[in-house]
Amino acid sequence: MNSETLISINGVYRYYGNYCAVNNVSFTVERGEVLGFLGLNGAGKSTTMQIISGVLSASSGAVSIAGFDIMDAPRQAKSQLGFLPEQPPLYHDLTVDEYLDYAARLRGIRRTNIRTVIEKSKQRCGLETVGQRLINNLSKGYQQRVGIAQAILHAPAVIILDEPTNGLDPVQIKEIRELIKELGRDHSVILSTHILPEVQTICDRVLIIHEGQLVLDRQLENINEGKQNNIINIAFRQAPSLDTLNIIEGIKHIDQISDQQFRFELHPGSAAIDHIVRNSAASGWGLFEIIPETGSLEETFMRLTSGEKENL
Repeated sequence: MNSETLISINGVYRYYGNYCAVNNVSFTVERGEVLGFLGLNGAGKSTTMQIISGVLSASSGAVSIAGFDIMDAPRQAKSQLGFLPEQPPLYHDLTVDEYLDYAARLRGIRRTNIRTVIEKSKQRCGLETVGQRLINNLSKGYQQRVGIAQAILHAPAVIILDEPTNGLDPVQIKEIRELIKELGRDHSVILSTHILPEVQTICDRVLIIHEGQLVLDRQLENINEGKQNNIINIAFRQAPSLDTLNIIEGIKHIDQISDQQFRFELHPGSAAIDHIVRNSAASGWGLFEIIPETGSLEETFMRLTSGEKENL
């Protein structure tokens, strides 16, 4: 299947005076891809998203949306964008239909097409039964749906969602996540969130930004690629003492979990496991289990935002 690049960010910098908020950021997003964008507060995540959406201009670098440069052809590029900020831009004294009609006219949708466009957007967002209700009287979950509906009215190629499940109850969160996954089939979606399980549930790929620089760009299924497993759980039938184990070369730290089980932290690149196996065979320890600990998105996020580098 041929991929179609809908978002292209190349060498983007953003300065505030002498402070570099975004430092040489580059990435692409394909059609049908849901990208999770993660970072600590102040890492440059919101600034990057504002540059992509055309709210801020980059100090240098290039941004294109569906083939249109955001600086050279801003009208065409922004016509391919749908954006839901953390606080949805809703008019609470309007009904859902009135608000979506207003949003459609702002988007330049032809009057003859507005009703069809609104009904399609409402259907995709599960709003068919609330068109005549005041937005102010809707639950937070339905208000979020209205915010997403305005973002997709004009069938944009790219949808940017900033904390779309913030403040929702568990049922509403599940519904919004299902909606985002459905939108990801036809669009490129960038999802900014601080909820790591949400990224694992929804996204195909994750970016992590730290101090203005991208420190990770990887498919979720390959999140631990390139990271050596240095934590190993090992069990023996006739376990030796901790003192005996600690003299084995390459071991950084040992925790004894039970009479038979130990958790080993190994020095990177060491041959400690080979030494443990040989010692067990020679001394009759009866080694019967070796289980590497697998990492998680949370572990990777904490590691990279504490300053450890990763190969992009």
